[in-house]
Amino acid sequence: MLNILLQSQEEGTALLTDAEPVEKTLSIIELISSGGVAGQVIIALLFLMLVGAIYIYFERLFAIKAASKIDSNFMNQIKDHVSNGKIDSAQLLCAQVNSPVSRLINKGISRIGKPLADINTAIENAGRLEVYSLEKNVSILATISGAAPMIGFLGTVIGMILSIFEIANSGGQIDIKLLADGLYTAMTTTVAGLIVGIVAYMAYNHLVVKTDKVVYQMEANSVEFLDHLNEPT
Repeated sequence: MLNILLQSQEEGTALLTDAEPVEKTLSIIELISSGGVAGQVIIALLFLMLVGAIYIYFERLFAIKAASKIDSNFMNQIKDHVSNGKIDSAQLLCAQVNSPVSRLINKGISRIGKPLADINTAIENAGRLEVYSLEKNVSILATISGAAPMIGFLGTVIGMILSIFEIANSGGQIDIKLLADGLYTAMTTTVAGLIVGIVAYMAYNHLVVKTDKVVYQMEANSVEFLDHLNEPT
């Protein structure tokens, strides 16, 4: 009898020794699905905001890059045409280049013969329109960068409310599964909101820097054009 007991204990010990611990993993999809309906709705909204932010960023980036491309010899050709009285040739060159700088210079060329102050005003007004065109939809990125974390925190509050509700109605027996769903909602929406906000914020600031470079380019060429008109003949 003693031998049988010892043998059964050894077999049990061998089974425990051979058993490997099971490591539980959780994918992003499982993490989102565990957050409940409220968490899934907020995650979906944040995902749409992320897609919109990425689209706006690349669309504006390509537009700004195209606007910044201009021949370094452009202004020299314009000044030569204006000095020789070839106004039509200068306007044709501006139309061929078709950039914010060329459109500003073309506006100034069309006012040649009027007082310099009027030419300057016309160029400034055209410049404001060009800047507005360059900054199209960029403000949406700023809105997303501020709104996304707030929406994420809203999910956090909802998740905590759900967890507290389950604790209050547990009757002394807390359902860990339902409690975990509320915590998943709280954590996943916070992380998602911060990620979307950071991406949109970085994209917005990068576009602002790129736009400022184009604006500086427009201002520099406009001043160069006005200085040329102000030179004594």
